[in-house]
Amino acid sequence: MKGQLAFDLPIRPALSREDFFISPANALALASLDGWRDWPRGKMVLVGPRGSGKTHLAHIWAAQAEARLIPAEALARADLPALAADGAVAVEDAERLGGDRAAEEALFHLHNLMLERAGALLITAAGPPRDWGLGLADLKSRMQAASVTRLEAPDDALLSAMLVKLFTDRQIAVPGMLVPWLVARMDRSCEAARALVAALDARSLAERRPISRQMAAELLGLTATE
Repeated sequence: MKGQLAFDLPIRPALSREDFFISPANALALASLDGWRDWPRGKMVLVGPRGSGKTHLAHIWAAQAEARLIPAEALARADLPALAADGAVAVEDAERLGGDRAAEEALFHLHNLMLERAGALLITAAGPPRDWGLGLADLKSRMQAASVTRLEAPDDALLSAMLVKLFTDRQIAVPGMLVPWLVARMDRSCEAARALVAALDARSLAERRPISRQMAAELLGLTATE
């Protein structure tokens, strides 16, 4: 058989605690979630840029607290009493609520339900509540009063671990020295790591050749020796 068969395999993100790489960029956020029983008034806002690990941390916390997870956009259609019944809820991507009156009101009511039941409410977002564009004054004041923990900009160790995880999630094996080579040359953000791995995967499938330093250099506009 000539050439190599290419299969567009499903991506299976690994979201357990064992798959979470701890570094100075995320250790404080992880510790804050581990201490969820001591959150002031039972709520915490987890802030970090897209692709920084908020969803992974939310899943880790949900496993600890036996919490339900829900995207912020789905709140307006949710059965809020049923959602709050187990006593712990994680709402993801709350920055998407801004301007959606029904969704804002739903989060406001969920917040109050959790407070009444002495439950735990984790909210993830790209930025702090003041940047969400909330129109509901009561919700805005409650969110701005919540404690905030942040995922910091990734260091070399975290970027390396993230690249390894992203390749593994896509079931891709890469040369051993490729990851440190990429870390030294790529844009230093979690979103850039995600985009780079996706681009390498797409090119590898399209060209039916394995990912290499040469391929990575071509995508980054470099030569393999740079």
